[in-house]
Amino acid sequence: MLDADLKDQLKTYLERVTQSIELVASLDESEKSQELEALLQDIAGLSDKVSLRREDGARKPAFSIRRIGTDVAVHFAGLPMGHEFTSLVLALLQVGGYPPKLDPEVAEQVRNLEGDFHFETYFSLSCQNCPDTVQALNAMSVLNPNIKHVAIDGALFQDEVEQRQIMTVPTVFLNGESFGQGRMSVEQLLAQLDTGASAREAEKLRTKSAFDVLVVGGGPAGAAAAIYAARKGIRTGVASERFGGQVLDTMAIENFISVPYTEGPKLAAALEQHVKEYDVDVMNLQRGAQLIAADEPGGLHEVQLASGASLKAKTVILSTGARWRNMNVPGEQGYRNKGVTYCPHCDGPLFKGKRVAVIGGGNSGVEAAIDLAGIVGHVTLLEFDGKLRADEVLQRKLRSLPNVDVLVSAQTTEVLGDGQKVTGLSYTDRHSGESRQLPLEGIFVQIGLLPNTEWLKGTLELSPRGEIVVDAHGQTSIPGVFAAGDVTTVPFKQIVIALGEGAKASLSAFDYLIRLPVEAPVRSEAMELETAA
Repeated sequence: MLDADLKDQLKTYLERVTQSIELVASLDESEKSQELEALLQDIAGLSDKVSLRREDGARKPAFSIRRIGTDVAVHFAGLPMGHEFTSLVLALLQVGGYPPKLDPEVAEQVRNLEGDFHFETYFSLSCQNCPDTVQALNAMSVLNPNIKHVAIDGALFQDEVEQRQIMTVPTVFLNGESFGQGRMSVEQLLAQLDTGASAREAEKLRTKSAFDVLVVGGGPAGAAAAIYAARKGIRTGVASERFGGQVLDTMAIENFISVPYTEGPKLAAALEQHVKEYDVDVMNLQRGAQLIAADEPGGLHEVQLASGASLKAKTVILSTGARWRNMNVPGEQGYRNKGVTYCPHCDGPLFKGKRVAVIGGGNSGVEAAIDLAGIVGHVTLLEFDGKLRADEVLQRKLRSLPNVDVLVSAQTTEVLGDGQKVTGLSYTDRHSGESRQLPLEGIFVQIGLLPNTEWLKGTLELSPRGEIVVDAHGQTSIPGVFAAGDVTTVPFKQIVIALGEGAKASLSAFDYLIRLPVEAPVRSEAMELETAA
């Protein structure tokens, strides 16, 4: 199952196992069960601390990783390969005694959770968002015996997917009830489970002294800004809703200079690790709610957060990025994650053999349609304009596919459904004015990005598209407040450009700081007398 190189790497990792573990397999006669058995045999043969046995279970193929003589275990239903292979390796190490890499306070918070928590996570092997959620819940189940977790490959357990009406991954259930969807870190999970966590964190933030540079946003621009500021030796903080930003939702990255190929989550993890190598105060799960500018140059700006806390700083760098743009038609929000989705790589496998639509004829939309054509039964691409805007090479590939239709001059007007899931969409032919309907099961929206600036309206200058207006130095309309990345008017929303803009904004902030007038020292009465003498 594993090639020689992968076996050698895994054998090296398993040398870190300090406690004996057993792999408990639940198998049938299917081809996937045979593949799983071969995988588990390969793993067991790499370490004398790993054993393998069979046990009949409800799901097949499935297996557990158990620490012998304890209640510590991690469970998988399916073959955790593809993006989930790292989840398998980490589970082996953590059940085997290698501690999860968590902040000590976070780990202690997990250990102190009271109650019985039985989590089920549905994932797909092509989903780049799923491993974070799977790994977070696995780590929590290792730290706290009251937490149980099974990660389920939705492609192999289609009956459960249909029964539970799962149309996006990752989807998490807690004690049989829907708990959440999308990428979730340990901190995010704790915020939902430990109801007092948010208030405690807000109180901690209120006690922090003012920063020289406060970066709001943790994408590429924010990470670069934080590193450049910290290297100047000034007090630097980063408040971020989710570190990595839009990069976390990016699959293949092939234009990051000097790196021929990487993936969004890997790059985001590398950015965060690089930032943490410096003296930067990283504050996660924090979203800006209001910016209160300083009354005068050199004064303190205040960023009020959605958590109720606030932070102050001499300079602020806004790098809050952008999010997927919505169609803003009836039915879209009601059927979000019930057939309306924004990630073809993550959710495509859930629509195997079904009819789907892709909204948007730019590079993202055409690439999504090409990817989906190899999975689903049929793809219809709808573009508002009279022609596709994607690169010609992508258009040629798209039109060569037998199960793809392209509709231009098509304006989507409504998402249709039966109350539980999407059943189709309505669109208007912009040439004839005729209204038409398409029966389908899934809609993948790929129509660009929307800047995250709603909280800044009325505070500083924004463009008609809602982007922060900046000059060549990244300076906004407020002295001492800078901005960088996809949230600004800088053209071409690219990772490499965001990194450069973040560095530039940070250097501009430092230049602003060193040019502030130096306050004269307060002269005491004794000093006055001494001078007079």
